[in-house]
Amino acid sequence: MSSWITPPGSAATGVGALPHTDPRQACDDVLAIFPEFPYVPTLPNHGILESIVFCDSGKLPGGVVRDGRLGIDETRDIPGEMEQIYLDFIDQNTAPYALTPEYASGFAEMSGRNFLASRVLKCQVTGPVSFGMQIVDASRRPIYYDDQYADLLAKMIALRARWCEEAMTRFSGVKQTLVVLNEPYFASLGSTVVPVQQETVTAGWHDIAGMVEGGLGIHCCSNTDWAYVTSLDPAFLSFDAYSGAREFLLFMEDIVAFMERGGVIAWGLVPAQVQDFKTVTQEELYRRFQEIQNQVTEFCPSELFFQQSVITPTCGIQAGDPAASVEIMRSAAALSSRIREERSA
Repeated sequence: MSSWITPPGSAATGVGALPHTDPRQACDDVLAIFPEFPYVPTLPNHGILESIVFCDSGKLPGGVVRDGRLGIDETRDIPGEMEQIYLDFIDQNTAPYALTPEYASGFAEMSGRNFLASRVLKCQVTGPVSFGMQIVDASRRPIYYDDQYADLLAKMIALRARWCEEAMTRFSGVKQTLVVLNEPYFASLGSTVVPVQQETVTAGWHDIAGMVEGGLGIHCCSNTDWAYVTSLDPAFLSFDAYSGAREFLLFMEDIVAFMERGGVIAWGLVPAQVQDFKTVTQEELYRRFQEIQNQVTEFCPSELFFQQSVITPTCGIQAGDPAASVEIMRSAAALSSRIREERSA
């Protein structure tokens, strides 16, 4: 069963994607900027198989890439491939779900690095909702609307997540790992246009949380039903606080209760889009943080807010060039340092 992580005390980390095409440089940059709380970067510009969904599709029953798109080849033995995932899930056989350099060059590169200064190591995998909503069958219907696929995807992602935490523990030696599910389609919770049933989401979450032993988190950069999301008790909740803090803080009672139980909130305050980042100053970002802090600490002790917070960019940094992404990551690190310094003053 997944677990809480040690309170990070407003440390800084990144979210997922970087625009780099050189895995070595990407990992160098992450470890230099976030030595205490590094993350394994995904590199979608390094190859299509490293993009969201594609990067976790290696064991997808019927999965095939054609013309740059991921779909379902219905001529394959899909029932047989599905059965194997169910058997692997029962046996907790994670080996077939290993990340390979073809799908995760950043993970492969990070596996040879030094983590003596790190308290926790984070990676990101595609969540089952966002995975299933972005792949369609022959009738152009998202496979997440197929009950068997929806059930199976959660188990497939559970095996991937478990393999990731085992690998990170083995190669890094860190005491704590964190696997974050990338779930932009959580924005569809409660939607009548692109409906996603909470019961299916909950069942899938429990499959993954039951397989993972370390920290298990959720990243959703759009507004959603935050009361429901916090009720799942992810160890780490990552969101776009730059654009969506007002809506998020409408769920204040749920947020505070979540932190009191041990949940960590990653305040994505630094714009990940280069054009937005260039329009804000470090002072403005700090002012935005103070506004959030003042609102939340009206309902909880300031120490709780400080301990259960993390500072991040709003989302993965896929656009722009490596130099721009370094500026964005450094901005998050600088904001964290100022918060910590003022706390200890």
